[in-house]
Amino acid sequence: MRHLVLIMASFLPTQLLAQSPQSPPTAAPAAQQTGAASSPAKSIGMFAYPKNEQSADQQLKDENECFASAKQQSGIDPQAPPPATKTEEQKKAEQQAAADNAKQAKGGRVKGAAGGAAGGAAVGAIADDDAGTGAAAGATAGAVVGGAKQRRANKAAKQQAAQATAQQQQQQEAQAKATYQQGIDTFKRAFSACMDARGYSIK
Repeated sequence: MRHLVLIMASFLPTQLLAQSPQSPPTAAPAAQQTGAASSPAKSIGMFAYPKNEQSADQQLKDENECFASAKQQSGIDPQAPPPATKTEEQKKAEQQAAADNAKQAKGGRVKGAAGGAAGGAAVGAIADDDAGTGAAAGATAGAVVGGAKQRRANKAAKQQAAQATAQQQQQQEAQAKATYQQGIDTFKRAFSACMDARGYSIK
């Protein structure tokens, strides 16, 4: 009996080990995934097609070299950001400053009063009225009219100054965009010439 217990005790670990689930095999290292390298031609909105069955690696090499050559030849970096434009707040501030600094007419009330006094005196004399009274009334009315004309003239001057500044801002932005686009076009011509010399069709 005692020997039987010993035999069973020595048998159980082997039996349990055989029945235990196998541990999952060690996973093989994941293969490194290398994404396709970006095409310099596509980055500037162009497409290169090999004429002589060049490989993809050879084409990428040629594109990179032609990109660097075009950058050096033209002095243009197409990856540089376009010229910054002024914000609406900056534009309005400049327009307001121009309006505030616009030349303002002065002396409108004095001139109006003088003209009104002369006219009032003449009317008073013709109507057999006191010329002095007519002149005083005319001066008051003239001052009011002269002041109103001056205010209208000053308001118009401010509006014209603001509009002129707005037009100048638009012209500056258009010129900056045109200059930037000319640089990009120059770069593309240099890039195309280099790629064409290496046996590629550029679209």
